[in-house]
Amino acid sequence: MKTLVASNLANAGRLGLESFSGDPVELRWNASEDDLQTVIRAAYRQVLGNDYVMESERLISAESLLRQGNLTVRGLVRAIAKSNLYKEKFFYPNSNQRFVELNFKHLLGRPPYDEEEWAYHTGLCEEKGVDAEIDSYLDSEEYVSKFGEDIVPYYTGFQVGLGARTTNFTRMFQLYRGYGSSDRAQAGGKEARLTWELGKNEASTIVEPSTSTEEGTSRTPQTAYGGVGNQSARMYRVEVSGQIGRKIRPVIRYSNNAYLVPYDQLSQRLQQIVRQGGKVVSVRPA
Repeated sequence: MKTLVASNLANAGRLGLESFSGDPVELRWNASEDDLQTVIRAAYRQVLGNDYVMESERLISAESLLRQGNLTVRGLVRAIAKSNLYKEKFFYPNSNQRFVELNFKHLLGRPPYDEEEWAYHTGLCEEKGVDAEIDSYLDSEEYVSKFGEDIVPYYTGFQVGLGARTTNFTRMFQLYRGYGSSDRAQAGGKEARLTWELGKNEASTIVEPSTSTEEGTSRTPQTAYGGVGNQSARMYRVEVSGQIGRKIRPVIRYSNNAYLVPYDQLSQRLQQIVRQGGKVVSVRPA
């Protein structure tokens, strides 16, 4: 597998790709204390989306278990992702859709492949709770094959290999805005970044990171990567309501999930929603 790193792209610095030229961070059996601290810092940085962690926020007990050999790197990642710190940074302030796409980025290092995968994890979060949603990534075959027990998750969405999806590469840029940016500091706030792309099953153009306040607030660029977009197709916005709560939030509320569906798939999609127990609130042209 070949990785697109700074030496391969003239504009890698502006796009933020220079941070992927290093080797994955792995905890080895003969690790020194310095090596251990490197692993711990990398785990916080990856799982918390490059956000700053105060000393008082660190998971001292989990770090101690890792140091004693009673916890693997995957266990540390799980502890961070299930912590109140993670929930306060990414779950409570955001929509469920934004929370899920960040989980993909933080724990699998890639964006969701398609709307079906995105909707599955959104439903899992709503029906079984945050911990079950986190476990679904860490217990997956994909996680184990990529990172195993001792490698800190890293961004794989920029990698190009046999069978890789081009959309992985372009969508990753909607979630990653440079090595100096954290997932809580980006413009765009609580809004999910991939709603339109996943709904239309399209790939966007790559837009370089910007400090403009407009970043993240606009829709995905309308020109498809590779020029395969079909903007003339009729698209419909389907809003689905379902009750959530179940230990997820202190107050039960109703969540409206919105899907963008092509006209020729509309009937099939509505039937699928009903079979899965959802309630269609509205259907209107997008």
